[in-house]
Amino acid sequence: MATTSRKRALRPRQHQRRIPGLQNALRPANEADGRHYEGCSLLQGKVAIITGADSGIGRAVAVAFAKEGADIVFDYLEEGEDAARTAKLVRAVRRRCLAVRGDVTNERHRRRLVERTIRDLGRIDILVNNAAVHYPADRIEDLDWRQVERTFAVNILAPMRLTALVVPHLARGASIINTASVVAYRGSAHLLDYAATKGAIISWTRALALSLVDRGIRVNAVAPGPIWTPLIAASFKPKEVATFGSQTPMGRAGQPDEVAPAFVLLASDRGSYIAGQCIHVNGGEIING
Repeated sequence: MATTSRKRALRPRQHQRRIPGLQNALRPANEADGRHYEGCSLLQGKVAIITGADSGIGRAVAVAFAKEGADIVFDYLEEGEDAARTAKLVRAVRRRCLAVRGDVTNERHRRRLVERTIRDLGRIDILVNNAAVHYPADRIEDLDWRQVERTFAVNILAPMRLTALVVPHLARGASIINTASVVAYRGSAHLLDYAATKGAIISWTRALALSLVDRGIRVNAVAPGPIWTPLIAASFKPKEVATFGSQTPMGRAGQPDEVAPAFVLLASDRGSYIAGQCIHVNGGEIING
């Protein structure tokens, strides 16, 4: 049965001043706690690293993986209360959880993330490159080039560098999943640099999949459409936030919990013949490619 938040396209006008935003400040709250998700041991005994899992899609994926039997390591920038909530949700289903604060663009943080995972949990089976930022601009002349560099650093360079650290620890059967976006395929007039980074994610996913397939490591991506996350409330103007997602065929924004099952498929043996692909979770928009 659809919840109230899934039925309604409109929401109160709001804006959070700091990117990537806070989960607990969203009005209405989104669905990222996996409340209705029922696992069936698809990831039993696995260990997953998920970047940016304090809120939104990252949190939903962390909880779904935990309910499927995986132990979770995730990082977060500075949203301590949100991160604590994610860790509590994972531990509530009796899975181990490490929450590591730091900036994914920082080399020392990336190494610490991998080293702590190996030291405390003993292995890595799944990597989800999820952390991302975007800064809207109406015209290319309006781009803040420092922010453009930040967008590329977070969205594509950090995932590549983290993956290079993780791959030596992966065995056959491991899975890497990158969070892309619908704008990688159809573009965005207001998210020029973000769209470019997500296009790069798709190309890199395909190339990396070919590079690692002989080693038994599958690489795929998920391209969400408009999903109700803190980044939306922190990035867009209040009027845009109020109608966010209403342009989709389903007439509403999606919820993080509606995206998480695609990650579960790609992380598990149910997706054992899928590599170099992208799953579109976007409310019915037809995307080619």
